[in-house]
Amino acid sequence: MIPAWALSLLILVALVLLAAGGVRRSRLWRQGRPAPVDLVGGLLRMPRRYLVDLHHVVSRDSYMSRTHVAAAGGFVLSMLLILPTYLFGLHTRWLQIPLLASTVLMFVGALFVFLRRNNPPSRLSRGPWMRLPKTLLAFAASFFVLTLLASGLLPAATGGWVLGFILLVGVAAGLAETLFGMGWGGPMKHAFAGTLHLAFHPRPERFAGGRSTGLKPADLTQESLGVNKPVDFKWNQLLGFDACVQCGRCEAMCPAFAAGQPLNPKKLIQDMVVGLAGGTDRAYAGSPYPGIEPGHAAGGPAQAITDGLVGADTLWSCTTCRACVEECPMMIEHVDAIVDMRRHLTLERGATPGKGAEVLDNLAATDNPGGFDPSTRANWAVDLDLPRMADVGDTEVLFWVGDGCFDMRSQRILRAFVKIMKTAGVDFAVLGNEECDCGDAARRLGDDATFQRLARHNVSVLNRYRFRRIVTTDPHAFHVLKNEYGDFGGHYDVLHHSSFIDELIGHGRLRLDAYKGGTVTYHDPCYLGRYNGGYESPRALLGALGIQISEMDRSGYRSRCCGGGGGAPITDIPGERRIADMRMDDARAVGAETVAVGCQQCTAMLEGVVEPRPQIKDLAELVAELVAEALIEETGT
Repeated sequence: MIPAWALSLLILVALVLLAAGGVRRSRLWRQGRPAPVDLVGGLLRMPRRYLVDLHHVVSRDSYMSRTHVAAAGGFVLSMLLILPTYLFGLHTRWLQIPLLASTVLMFVGALFVFLRRNNPPSRLSRGPWMRLPKTLLAFAASFFVLTLLASGLLPAATGGWVLGFILLVGVAAGLAETLFGMGWGGPMKHAFAGTLHLAFHPRPERFAGGRSTGLKPADLTQESLGVNKPVDFKWNQLLGFDACVQCGRCEAMCPAFAAGQPLNPKKLIQDMVVGLAGGTDRAYAGSPYPGIEPGHAAGGPAQAITDGLVGADTLWSCTTCRACVEECPMMIEHVDAIVDMRRHLTLERGATPGKGAEVLDNLAATDNPGGFDPSTRANWAVDLDLPRMADVGDTEVLFWVGDGCFDMRSQRILRAFVKIMKTAGVDFAVLGNEECDCGDAARRLGDDATFQRLARHNVSVLNRYRFRRIVTTDPHAFHVLKNEYGDFGGHYDVLHHSSFIDELIGHGRLRLDAYKGGTVTYHDPCYLGRYNGGYESPRALLGALGIQISEMDRSGYRSRCCGGGGGAPITDIPGERRIADMRMDDARAVGAETVAVGCQQCTAMLEGVVEPRPQIKDLAELVAELVAEALIEETGT
């Protein structure tokens, strides 16, 4: 039996070290830029955010979800009971029996963690994470036996000094791993940092069923634009990096990592943690960036991130698809961090790779990324006699055309959608040459100055007219108009064309012939799905056509990106494979003859795959082929 004073001293020392480590860690976070947070409200909301809001993510891995409930829940309950029992000497059955139960719960959870670690998936980090379940088992078993002895359920003389020594080692190892490790950078660090991260999250709108995906405007008045050094991040972003559990879910979902490009979201976050505290990545025990072995990255809070901690190609490999963010059980914002660092590279260094500089120059000169004469923006529809807002002033639907107007393939999609609206008798108009690029590419490439200029111009044009809603065939424009123009005074009801067409069908304004083609699968565009939750309308629309979708393994919120977002085709960072080729393999695996899409960028990327391959058709094209030519009597929108 361990002397009571020795056990109390061990617990007290561990608590003091935890407090000291917590203060030290907090000072590291607070090196970052100021960020407004609701300190009291965040702490009060934290239990619900942890127990409820994270559940939809954590429960996707049912094995680890139940395991975590047992191990983490058992640990928390055990510590709450250990403190009065062994620190303050309150030995009562009312505490001892629940403590026995909680240590058993913790032991069972830790045992399942240990079994998972015996043959871990490649996404999991090794190193000290392999040690963690063993020390948790020692912690739970030691306090279980101690409590049996203290309660008299096991004779006090059992095992003699040998058992006492074993229990002392088990308790010391367990306290070192849990309490000391929480404050001083061990695997359990995530329990401390993660709790505060949920309380002071940079995007509190994501909780309680909310959604927050729009990028925040860059402060163009700052002396240094974007993020150059770790301390340039906001302090609660640094806190979020520290909350990473290195589970590798982001790594497993990242299209750039799968394609062999030099990006691993998990490694990126761990490099930010290295920069936060100062040091090197030699201790990193997870998957590296493809083609780049760890051990060479080094940095500190006030040192430039690129190219000491992270290579620029790592940042430019990201497609901003948000698969990493969607999968993260700690709700870390990887994409925000990447765009923040891109802003510095673009705005301060002018170091946008590939055709990035050309695209940004074109946007500055012609308000479109291709450098086309802006006076030809409406030429695609010269034979369609489209009403223009400048002439009508007031309409039910403003059709946001986007820069697909300059691309011959995208023009087929636009014309198909116009056919659908005319057939349904929709009251609509376009801006014509008054429309400029929405700014999506500029913003994702880090040029927030150009984005803000374009956004303000478009908002000023839109606010001159009256319309009930904006509809667009481009998910990128849809996202920007809906979620990012609000910062510049543009608050609109914006629909993707899949939702709008589905609505027209539901109101009986379109009569459709039956689809008689082959097997169809549907590719979820990232900016419609993960960014805006648009999963159901495209599927309902295909169902209305009589199409039984053959779903790909990676679909819905886990859809694989086509590789076309975030300016990736512009920066063109090489890898081992093309992301679009991998996506087409997903379609081939389900025997698809047609891939239905709802994004012009996805269409371009997937049609770039070498044939033979399934044909690519936008939802509007599929509907236009089946819509009856006769105008259906309007029954309301």
